[in-house]
Amino acid sequence: MLPLLTGLGWLAASLLLFLIAQRWLHREIHSVFLLITRRPGLSVGLFSLVFFPGVLLHETSHFVMARILGVRTGRFSLLPQVMANGQVRLGYVETARADVFRDALIGTAPLITGGLVTAYLGIAQFHLAPIFNLVSQGAWDLVWPALAAVPRQPDFALWFYLAFTISSTMLPSSSDRRAWLPIFVGLGALLVLALVAGAGEWMLLHLAPGLTPALNALAMVFGISLVLHMALGLPVGLIRALISKITGLQVVSS
Repeated sequence: MLPLLTGLGWLAASLLLFLIAQRWLHREIHSVFLLITRRPGLSVGLFSLVFFPGVLLHETSHFVMARILGVRTGRFSLLPQVMANGQVRLGYVETARADVFRDALIGTAPLITGGLVTAYLGIAQFHLAPIFNLVSQGAWDLVWPALAAVPRQPDFALWFYLAFTISSTMLPSSSDRRAWLPIFVGLGALLVLALVAGAGEWMLLHLAPGLTPALNALAMVFGISLVLHMALGLPVGLIRALISKITGLQVVSS
């Protein structure tokens, strides 16, 4: 029971911190482009250009998963659009409505592919897995030297850029998540019925050992993504503050 709760805790913490860092960094990057160009349309174009590899993988994942599941696809776009609510859509793939399970898989596809690529780059190229083990053990005196050695890896700049853009765009959008609610409700109802029927101990004995590694793997993916965003966040924030000081302009969030 304890390993399962620990895995849930790490997953919740890493996901929450990653969401905060991702939204803040996106705002800072867009602000930098807006302060430099002073043209909203051009700043959106530059922003989308930075994240193009991640957007390409995100939308291609939707497209390929739909084709694998036999769901018809329509228009495919990688051009940014400013929506009526002011949010920016960096790309989209039109897919026909299917059953709830296929819709959920199509919506989750970018998280699957993006998570796998992020995990591979973080483990194989940046060697972050031992660092996460040091963090979990509280060996902070060894964490900082290990982190300082990461940028010395071969082709670090290229792998960092790809890992950052892919991890930053792998999360499903609100439209991608439209089929999640009925599935979560159904799974929750089944869980309640199983607990009422007295199957709780059986589930802990047989299901928890397989679920715990999956939770830990997801937590590591979001942890790697968090590290990437934090590493880039400080210099981008400083650049935005410097440009604001020089120009006397500020970007106010609506």
